[in-house]
Amino acid sequence: MSGDRRVYLREDDVHLVDVRCGSTGPGWTPPRPAPVFGLVLLQGGVLRGRVDGVEHVLDSASVYVERLGAEQQFAHPLGPDAFTEIVLSAPRVADLLGGDLAVPEGLVMVTPELSLAHRMLLARARQGAEPFELAEATARLAALVFARLAPDRADSGRPASAAARRRLADDARAALAAEPTIGLTALSRAVGASPHHLSRVFSAVTGTTLTAHRDRLRLARVLDRLSGGERDLAGLARELGYTDQPHMTRAVRTTTGLPPGRLRALLTSPETAL
Repeated sequence: MSGDRRVYLREDDVHLVDVRCGSTGPGWTPPRPAPVFGLVLLQGGVLRGRVDGVEHVLDSASVYVERLGAEQQFAHPLGPDAFTEIVLSAPRVADLLGGDLAVPEGLVMVTPELSLAHRMLLARARQGAEPFELAEATARLAALVFARLAPDRADSGRPASAAARRRLADDARAALAAEPTIGLTALSRAVGASPHHLSRVFSAVTGTTLTAHRDRLRLARVLDRLSGGERDLAGLARELGYTDQPHMTRAVRTTTGLPPGRLRALLTSPETAL
């Protein structure tokens, strides 16, 4: 689909795009094969789709699963539309479907959980969330969609035992401790699991998301460096993978209630020493 596209996440296996479609004509777009595997989640309004000759009504209570190569046309009966598009690589689709790349036809009807996950992802993207957080949230949302589309196949990739799940979570924790700035895709490759499976297993084993765990590790690094009197806050922010110094300051203040400069003063003051 085309339109005014704002790309929030662009990785090898997944793109997250906010689209404003400017088409206002009542007729159908010319037929063309779908160029990608994708998930289209309307933010409001109604979109009509014709996929391999079969017509569908798409609305904000459904998800259109775009199958690579399927002939598709669209019409905008109520005027311009806004939607979220998640573009997935073939390996990522196969992973979400138990190793089989064949994508079942049909729409996915959204659940309250899926609808909230979509809106939360979109809100965090618009607020400027980091790629790691967006990648994990996008993986969770895509997994929810495919679990509705093909539940038996989506469940087939679960680790076989509690011990295997613990090992995977431990491996991820070790990798993050060694390099808290690592991206989600690189982390997944390092532990030999897909982002979707890694995120799901990590949350189940530890009770927290990969993003939250990574943020705690980075905060610990910040506090350690501030305890040593670190004054180059801009350099520290770059080193730990924050967007910039203000981003690090907001993250630290949100977690501790104090900005880095004040924390440094407290942590290096003789009166606070044991």
